[in-house]
Amino acid sequence: MINPDSSRTQLIPVPAFSDNYIWLLCKGGHAVVVDPGASEPIEKLLGQYHLTLDAILLTHHHPDHVGGVKALKALTNAKVYGPLGETLPVCDEGLKEDDNITLENLGLTLSILDIPGHTAGHIAYFGYLDTGKPVVFCGDTLFAAGCGRLFEGTPAQMVNSLAKLKVLPLETLVCCAHEYTLANLRWALQVEPGNTALQQRWQTAQRQRSEGLPTLPSTIGLELETNPFCRPLQQSVSDAAAAYAGEPLTSAVAVFASLREWKNNF
Repeated sequence: MINPDSSRTQLIPVPAFSDNYIWLLCKGGHAVVVDPGASEPIEKLLGQYHLTLDAILLTHHHPDHVGGVKALKALTNAKVYGPLGETLPVCDEGLKEDDNITLENLGLTLSILDIPGHTAGHIAYFGYLDTGKPVVFCGDTLFAAGCGRLFEGTPAQMVNSLAKLKVLPLETLVCCAHEYTLANLRWALQVEPGNTALQQRWQTAQRQRSEGLPTLPSTIGLELETNPFCRPLQQSVSDAAAAYAGEPLTSAVAVFASLREWKNNF
């Protein structure tokens, strides 16, 4: 699973709870984790591969994303980064849009995006791995073929937040925090049954899960082709959303709101 002597940064989704992923980045004996809802899976890997945990990155305050932070901080004294506008169990440096952090041992600089909607202060981390591959850690804002529920924000906020993610490079690895892909794809196929890229993704995801493999990371390009929440102005999507709402929808925000209600009740 992990080559601790690798000269390139490894990106690994570590399963936690029933469907969470804690993202682990490691290189040359050093590691960084994103949204550790539980400490045990990470403690096990740190010990097994003799890794030093340099930093913990948090995207938002929900317990399944921050529940392991105190224990990992006590064990490793890793620096904890998180959203400036949210109350967190531990946070050494609060971050907001246009801030940057540098993880020196991984050769990784990450820029911060404010992406409220799921929570009021949700942030994402975007940067380029040493392979040259762009990556974004987006927590519960953008999922594979889905998006987060609006617990603290509005449809307009989430449309704006998704817009910030949609303009990232098409090859950007989308590292979201839940294995919701099959459930999201079942719904997306109801919205766009004629979308051939979506049909192909459904087949691929089914095969991955049947083999016990994660469906993540996704890419921005794949989301633009197959995620209804990223396609509110696509005619097939807006027509389906209007049919569900039972009335004409005249804006991307109105389409999104209908889609979110549809998915909530699916």
